[in-house]
Amino acid sequence: MPGSARTEGIEDLAHRRVGAAQAGNGGAFGELVRPHQQAALRVATVVLGTSEGADDVVQHAIERAWRAVRTFDADRPFGPWFLRIVANCARNDRRSRGRRGRLQVRVASVPEAVVITPDQIAVADEDRQRVVDAMNRLSRADRLVIALRFFEEMNEHDMAETLDCRAGTVKSRLSRAMSRLRTELERTEIDDA
Repeated sequence: MPGSARTEGIEDLAHRRVGAAQAGNGGAFGELVRPHQQAALRVATVVLGTSEGADDVVQHAIERAWRAVRTFDADRPFGPWFLRIVANCARNDRRSRGRRGRLQVRVASVPEAVVITPDQIAVADEDRQRVVDAMNRLSRADRLVIALRFFEEMNEHDMAETLDCRAGTVKSRLSRAMSRLRTELERTEIDDA
């Protein structure tokens, strides 16, 4: 199977880093966290409903993960475990501060080779804003499950690890969240008509 030797090498490296981190090696722990930091910021932003304070939440989550790394099961993927800690820290932060923020979605940059007219940009911005507004009307739980699937491109297994639930539960939560998002988008279309 092509790529399997590379995958096994990456898994072995991650397993060694987990072992080193569990033995107290901060550098190895940093190497485990580094590939997940952008995803952690996005998860924190989704749960908080704003990017304000997301950096602090991620830093707090890193500290909590470092204190808990000895209890981490090295046979499981690190990313979902870490993102679950991030989501929990963000929930705690939001609860303690009573934040009522708006969700901010980071927009991917457009490749330079693509020529887009000002009209296309205006329509895309308007569509993007409609989706952001509709997502802001959803619950934090709905926003989180949608963000994990579509912004972080996680599979059901990793989402289940992150949300600390079964894959079947993830599937039903995502289905219900997408249904509510469609309803909100349709409501916006009716209001604009």
